[in-house]
Amino acid sequence: MTALQQHQELCCQFSTLLSYPEPGVVAQAAACSTQLKGVNAGAAALLSGFTDFLAANELTRIEEAFTGTFDLQAHCHPYVGYQLCGESQQRTLFMIKLQELYKQHNFVSGNELPDHLTEVLRFIGSISDQVCRQEIIEDGLLPALEKITVGIEGVGHPYMALLSALQSFLSETVTSEECLS
Repeated sequence: MTALQQHQELCCQFSTLLSYPEPGVVAQAAACSTQLKGVNAGAAALLSGFTDFLAANELTRIEEAFTGTFDLQAHCHPYVGYQLCGESQQRTLFMIKLQELYKQHNFVSGNELPDHLTEVLRFIGSISDQVCRQEIIEDGLLPALEKITVGIEGVGHPYMALLSALQSFLSETVTSEECLS
C-alpha cells in the first residue's frame, strides 16, 4: 500500500469514527488505531483514549457522548464551514465551492451537508490531487478542528482524544509531502 493509499484509508476511517456511532464502532476504532501506529505513533497514542472509552461503554453511552459533544455544544458543531465562517454568506460560498470540488472529482457526498467533517474527510480520502488535499487540510480541516477542540467541555473527554488524534495525523500530513504524493 502506498503512502497516499494509506493516508486516504485513514481519512476514511476517521470519517467513520466521527459519524454517529453504530454497532462495530469498537472494531473500526481498533483497526484505525492499528493502522495509525505504523504512520503516526503520536496520533495513535492520542487515539487510545477514544478506543478505551469505546471498549468500556455500551453503544447507548457512546451515542450519548457523541450527541452531547457535536449536537448540544454549539462550539463543537462538526461543520468545517461553520467553524471557519459561522452562519454567514461566506459559509454558503464555502459549501458551494466544496460541492464544485466534489463534482470535479466525481465524489458523491452522503446525507450530511458538504462541509461536515465526515464528508470532507471522505472526500480527501477519495482523491489523489495533492494540491487540493493539502489546501483542504491546511485551510479547512486543521483550523476547524482547532476551534472544535477548544469548544469541547470536560477534561479527558473521549471525543477530544479522537479529534486530537486526527489533528496530529493531519498536521503531520502537511509537513510531510510524502504522505500526499
